[in-house]
Amino acid sequence: MSARTLPLLFLNLGGEMLYILDQRLRAQSIPGEKARKVMNDIITTMFNKKFMEELFKPQELYSKKALRTVYDRLAHASIMRLNQASMDKLYDLMTMAFKYQVLLCPQPKDVLLVTFNHLDAIKDFIRDAPSILNQVDETFRLLIETYGSLSAGEFQLIRQTLLIFFQDMHIRVSIFLKEKVQNSNGRFVLPISGPVPCGTEIPGLIRMFNHNGDEVKRTEFTTDGNYVIPQREGSFDLYGDRVLKLGTNMYSVTRPVETHMAGSSKSLASRAKENTAPNPLAKEEMNFLARLIGGLEIKKPGGSETGFRLNLFTTDEEEEHAALTRPEELSYKVINIEATQEPGRQEELARILGELDVAEQRPARTAKGEDLLALMDGL
Repeated sequence: MSARTLPLLFLNLGGEMLYILDQRLRAQSIPGEKARKVMNDIITTMFNKKFMEELFKPQELYSKKALRTVYDRLAHASIMRLNQASMDKLYDLMTMAFKYQVLLCPQPKDVLLVTFNHLDAIKDFIRDAPSILNQVDETFRLLIETYGSLSAGEFQLIRQTLLIFFQDMHIRVSIFLKEKVQNSNGRFVLPISGPVPCGTEIPGLIRMFNHNGDEVKRTEFTTDGNYVIPQREGSFDLYGDRVLKLGTNMYSVTRPVETHMAGSSKSLASRAKENTAPNPLAKEEMNFLARLIGGLEIKKPGGSETGFRLNLFTTDEEEEHAALTRPEELSYKVINIEATQEPGRQEELARILGELDVAEQRPARTAKGEDLLALMDGL
């Protein structure tokens, strides 16, 4: 497992989250000023300097629930609110989109280009906010400094760590199903055609060499794929053409996106067991969250600001149905933490968990569509 994976996982999932929120804000015709505030607040919090400093420290990946807690906390930087069903759908879309991108990277190092594509798009969201742009550029420089000199083997380890994280996630997404890149069981279809990695040749030729290193024989063979050589490698600089399209905004064309649960009862049962079984890393994960969440600056709506509810489903009825039909073991509602062994840490953990508990912060409902619902329900 690579200790350099967490920043790439967080930034790419965060980029996908922003793509989805931007699409839904436009689909629900949220006024431009409110939509800009939501995007600016979330991006400002996401790229907070202290938060990035903690994120980029070498560390192992933590459980899906621990990372989900960070996203719940992050999303409260805005005046927008999502209920549990919409949050579940948002997280499903985020994770499946990035999983697909990691699987399709021609070579392990390209996961960095995918990250750059996400950050390039994020900069477009905030092009009229110079101070926030500067925060994103600082993260760009951190990425270049941290990953620019890594070897191909180290990038392979990072890619392997990401795939291990995603290996049990098989949520069906309508966009992928319609484009026939995902099967009905939620598994992706990997292409056997397309560009080969930069610096490699098109398959179809076997060269044989003698003990002196001289080529002595060539044998050609046919392949089922239609391969092409890329014109050039994508730019790993602050500005430049990434060439690779993975990680760009697939929601730029307005279209409904649905998610569906996939998997046998056996796999669902195993995930339920994972969710309820005692976690020996719980203490370490909460120590991690104590540092990570402590770097976030959360802005609450002012007296003149009106919150609003965002629905990731086409109608309220669909959202209610999704909440009722989603398997309990696939929902992120409660995480049980045993922190009794370190009394000195209890106060800090209680403070953090108290901040994460949004159930008591819900104001009374107002007009339909303007309810100040909790954006992310507690784990």
